[in-house]
Formats: sequence, structure tokens, C-alpha cells
Amino acid sequence: MKAYIFPGQGAQFSGMGKELYENELAKSLFEKANEIIGFRISDIMFGGTEEELKQTKVTQPAVFLHSVILAKTLGAEFQPDMVAGHSLGEFSALVAANALSFEDGLRLVIARANAMQKACELQPSTMAAILGLADEVVENICNDINEVVVAANYNCPGQLVISGSIEGVDLACQKLTEAGAKRALKLNVGGAFHSPLMEPARVELQEAIEQTTILSPVCPIYQNVDPVPNTDPEKIKLNLIKQLTGAVRWTQTVEKMLADGATDFVEVGPGNVLQGLVKKVSREVKTSSATVA
Repeated sequence: MKAYIFPGQGAQFSGMGKELYENELAKSLFEKANEIIGFRISDIMFGGTEEELKQTKVTQPAVFLHSVILAKTLGAEFQPDMVAGHSLGEFSALVAANALSFEDGLRLVIARANAMQKACELQPSTMAAILGLADEVVENICNDINEVVVAANYNCPGQLVISGSIEGVDLACQKLTEAGAKRALKLNVGGAFHSPLMEPARVELQEAIEQTTILSPVCPIYQNVDPVPNTDPEKIKLNLIKQLTGAVRWTQTVEKMLADGATDFVEVGPGNVLQGLVKKVSREVKTSSATVA
């Protein structure tokens, strides 16, 4: 069974999507996006600097556009048995699977980026990657800290990103290092994504999501906060609303897709980070199965 997976923020690079522009469908979608956004985001994607691409109003729509337009140009080749997206990539997955229109998906991504930026400006906050510890150890240490700090991205076994206030993340990094973490690396991000500090963004985005038409996708989608196969539009909406303050359970998503028969994971969009995470999860699943056997 074929699983299509869609990357999130951080996968962007200068030149992204440029090769797609020669395709007539892709060209029309890029131009439609430029009109909706109000500036030529395609020019920044194709030839902008790294700094230009890092702007919040650019990054999320750029990754979304690359992924969705690539999926659209695949045409009859795009026949997924299941889809999933990492954080922002969930919106790409929904558009590719025909649950969201291209225009509505782009507008939601723009609204999401703006809402997250506002939330980041309300309180200084950050994230950090923790390597080499079991998820439970990271969760327990975060729970014992009297600051806002939570497990935010379960990327693969031994790689978990925490998110919260600067004080909370700093203290957690110190305690996690003492507990044996191989690395506790603060990330160059604008705020505490997928944490309670994104509550103002969740409230703002909820209204936009509730007013948007979402249909049943052509195949099940495995969402970040509830990584089980889902085709119910109302559940999809609820999970999208929860996503900004909820954890990205990518490890659990891949585990469930494998259990449900996924044999071929195809990453649609810039980069190949998700392929690396899938391999690590798959390796762990095989090791666990061999141990049990």
C-alpha cells in the first residue's frame, strides 16, 4: 500500500518548486496563489534568499504550495492508499486528497501562519530537540518543571522536540542532559509551536477552520493529534483545530500506517526529512517485532 507524506515548516529552500513552473497546471496554480496572497511568493520560492524564505508569511505557504502543486502535477500517478502530513504538511495532505480545495487550503495556511506569528509575539518562547532519550523520560521531566514546557514533536524513536517558555525549555534541556540525553539543542524558531502557548493562535484559527468546507478525503488521513485512519470531515476539522496546541505524533503516525499495511512511503514536497524519520521508525518496529518473536 502506498502512503503519501507531506513535510512541514523547515523543509523550504531557495529554488523550491521552480522546476514545476514549466508545467501549465503548476504555472496556473502558482499564479493563482500569487493573487490570493497579494505578492509574488513564487518569485521568492524560485530565487529568494534564505532570510526571505524564513519570513512567517512566506515559509508556510511556500512549503504548502510546493507540496500541493507537485501532487497535482502527478495526475493519475497520485493514487494514495493513505496520507499524512507533519504539522503544516497536514493541510497539504488534505488538499492533495481532495478534502480541501486549493484556494481554501492556501487561505487556511495563511491564516495559520499569521495567527502563529501573533502568538509568538505575545510571549518569548522556543523549542529544543532532545536526542537519545525515551519519550517517557522526556515527558516526565517536562511534567515536573513549573514552567510551560511540553513534548511537542514525536519525530522518531530517540528524537523528540520540546516546546515552551524560554525559561521552561532551558531548564528542561539542563535536566534532560543530566538524565543522559545525547543532545539537547535549542532550535532557531520563532516560538513554542504545538504547546499551550499557541492557544491564542488556536482560537483565531478555529473560526477560520469552522467556516471552511472540508469533504471526505479520497483516502484515510492520519492526523497529528490522532494518528488513526480518518475520513470524517467533522473529525478532521476538530483535529486541525487541536493541532496548534497539540503534539505532532509522527512516530505514532508512521507506526500505525505500517501496521495498516503501508509498504511504500512517498514524500511529496521540498526535501526528504520525513523519509529519514520513516526509516528510523520502521527500523525500530522491525527490531521490536524480532525481539517479541
